[in-house]
Amino acid sequence: MRRRGGGQSNCWAKVHGAGSSRSPHAGRIVFSLSAIVTHLPTASLVVPLMAKAQSLIDSSPMMSPHPSALPIGLIGLGLMGGAFAARLLRAGFVVVGCDIDPTCCAAFVKQGGDSLGTTEDVLRRCDRVIFSLPSHREVAQVVAEASEALRPGQIIIDTTTGHPTATMELAGELAVRGVTYLDATISGNSAQVRDGFAVVMVGGVAEGFAACGDVFAVLGQETFHTGGSGMGAKMKLVTNLVLGLNRAALAEGLALGEAIGLDPDLTLRVMQRTPAYSRAMDVKGEKMLRSEFSPDARLSQHLKDVRLMLELGEQAGLPMTLSAAHREILEAAEAAGLGALDNSALIQVLRGLTAKAGRP
Repeated sequence: MRRRGGGQSNCWAKVHGAGSSRSPHAGRIVFSLSAIVTHLPTASLVVPLMAKAQSLIDSSPMMSPHPSALPIGLIGLGLMGGAFAARLLRAGFVVVGCDIDPTCCAAFVKQGGDSLGTTEDVLRRCDRVIFSLPSHREVAQVVAEASEALRPGQIIIDTTTGHPTATMELAGELAVRGVTYLDATISGNSAQVRDGFAVVMVGGVAEGFAACGDVFAVLGQETFHTGGSGMGAKMKLVTNLVLGLNRAALAEGLALGEAIGLDPDLTLRVMQRTPAYSRAMDVKGEKMLRSEFSPDARLSQHLKDVRLMLELGEQAGLPMTLSAAHREILEAAEAAGLGALDNSALIQVLRGLTAKAGRP
């Protein structure tokens, strides 16, 4: 099976600027196991040493090149927010946050975070604040309600997947007040973020992007500056379109295999060795086979993204037949009560099963 992450295990994240394959930051030393083992004498030493080295990397505390002594704010401590907190705390950052769910706050404190009472408290204490919220509507609400806590020089790092137009409008409104807004979208679910395999796609002014390089280096294995405000949101929707269709194709293939009498485990293993392969097979295949849908990324969140994709396609005059069909499947899954489960639960609709069959 191919390794999740799809490449070398790097000690430092790569950073790419918009319009080029390399940014000024990309010249930093990148350590990789494959580069190290090329200098070892025999193959008999390579495999055990690589395994041991990888084990040490995975189990040891992760350190950022220069973790800031100033606190990083985090508004939203759910699946993704909790994963961001884990990464930042392990890297040596001081993290303060808040959430409307006391359970999420308790989990955050257990990790070593400092839970504050309100979003205003977080914004007053921090110069750089990460938003991890369900949709742009919640982002706009937080900004409006905590308006008095905003101040010139602050940077908002919004990881929410929102409509690019709304994102650009909010960036403009905040810029008037001297606040920098970055749409820093994430490719990867909460488990992939925790494991260091996410990719960060950032839209916004170059100065703001550069000022948050230390944070982005911790949140993802690679970071791309995709252009001005809204470009991070656009890039996220395009990548999510392809990712979601890969997942839907996998679900339909597995459902067909089951229906015609193929061994499900064998079907997945064969597909992973053929040109049909996608990383969705590694990340979601077992969950689909076992009907184990504890959420790494909720189905309802992806449905929200697909609706945004279709809006963009309509605005651009681009027919999106596959995404329209994908939306129908996801809407059927949500109507069946699967919205709060992992997005891999869409296979239950293709199997013709009820929501109860997919509940953990």
